[in-house]
Amino acid sequence: MQIISGEMEPDSGEYKWGVTTTQSYFPKDNTKEFKSEDTIVEWLTQYSPDKDTQFVRGYLGRMLFKGDDGLKKVNVLSGGERVRCMLSKMMISGSNVIILDEPTDHLDMESISALNDGLKSFPGVIIFASRDHQVVETTANRIFEFIDGKLIDKMTTYDEYLASDEEIKKRFVFSVTDDDANDD
Repeated sequence: MQIISGEMEPDSGEYKWGVTTTQSYFPKDNTKEFKSEDTIVEWLTQYSPDKDTQFVRGYLGRMLFKGDDGLKKVNVLSGGERVRCMLSKMMISGSNVIILDEPTDHLDMESISALNDGLKSFPGVIIFASRDHQVVETTANRIFEFIDGKLIDKMTTYDEYLASDEEIKKRFVFSVTDDDANDD
């Protein structure tokens, strides 16, 4: 509460529960991250524990940046390229907890598929919000939903969650009345 009110600065983000936890955050608006004249390789190297260019390029290659793509200036990247850079930053940091806010926004199908594969194989904890049904269904094994100040917490896949509860079905089912049908 003191951090939220501004009375206290946040710490380094490391917590000890017998193991040190580090986290990476993927903001929906990442504009501030890309206000520099750095190339993609230079930008990512600052977040890497290993400053070797080939090591950094390996992470960029996993996010579909090939050859001279790493020499592009970060301040001219498209929305999709920025998302892929942010994901590379999260991967290279070695965090065991990642928080993603709509990670598929601005990505093409090939990039979404690569992201989905990466999320499925990530060994740590992922907390994310997404409107991409396929990513949620194949990645999530626990669903949280907030309704009227109450938390619904289910250990299940997304499709099983939607199929399991009549109240959930009502929120996602729209009905057409006779009046609506005659408005055409």
